[in-house]
Amino acid sequence: MPQLDTSTWFTTVLASTVTLFTLIQLKLSLHNFPSNPSSEQVTYPKLINPWETKWTKIYSPLSLPLP
Repeated sequence: MPQLDTSTWFTTVLASTVTLFTLIQLKLSLHNFPSNPSSEQVTYPKLINPWETKWTKIYSPLSLPLP
């Protein structure tokens, strides 16, 4: 029964690791990442709501008079 030749496994694993690392680096280098996302100030327009100037009383069901 012949023995399994494992002498080339180290070279194969090393070459595969280097190839995968290179491919991942190339894939990541194609993305455009923002330099500093916190430097931009976002301004939101002020929404005008009809209830903004009115006072509204909220009634709790427990505080209503009993019928």
